[in-house]
Amino acid sequence: MKQVLQFDQLSCRLKVEGLPDVSVGQSGQNLGIITGWSLAWAGRPELEGRKEHLLALMQVVLPYARYLISGVPRRFGAEPEPVEIGPGPEGGHGLLLRSSQPDTPPLQLNLDDAELADLVRVLDQLRLDSRLQLPLELPEPMPLKARELLERRPLTQRLAGPLAGLLAVAVASGLGLLLPEPKPGPEPVQRPAAAQPK
Repeated sequence: MKQVLQFDQLSCRLKVEGLPDVSVGQSGQNLGIITGWSLAWAGRPELEGRKEHLLALMQVVLPYARYLISGVPRRFGAEPEPVEIGPGPEGGHGLLLRSSQPDTPPLQLNLDDAELADLVRVLDQLRLDSRLQLPLELPEPMPLKARELLERRPLTQRLAGPLAGLLAVAVASGLGLLLPEPKPGPEPVQRPAAAQPK
């Protein structure tokens, strides 16, 4: 018996179809085998595919959103992978989907912040749904690296403190060189040592 999980947001609707995995004792409302999925967008072409495509979408969109919230926007996905997402050249977020069909050109979607938030919500709802009883190969959330945290601040802000310190040292040294040398004072008079009584 086919099961359908549906997750709705304002701009998109995710439907995941599948079957319970009876080989491990699943039954009823559980979904242990994904047979297909579709993502309907408001005013955009509907996406559909197999489990591998859904996992590829989750593996790039969820980390991208996490980095974006942390203030370190960066591109996820590369040429051989079916999904790629990154900051758009004119703002927004560029989502590139490569088809597994040989003569199908890639589909480029430009999402605004609300559409990206809706996409992240439906993917999170799927990931956290207790009826989905199959392991998802998603990367574990890791803390940002020190270099990534450092790159959140613009270069001018990072260099402002050290440059101000160097400038203060240079000004203090220059002012120190402008001061005249102190003149030697009178030499102390040496008194003869008093004779010690015997």
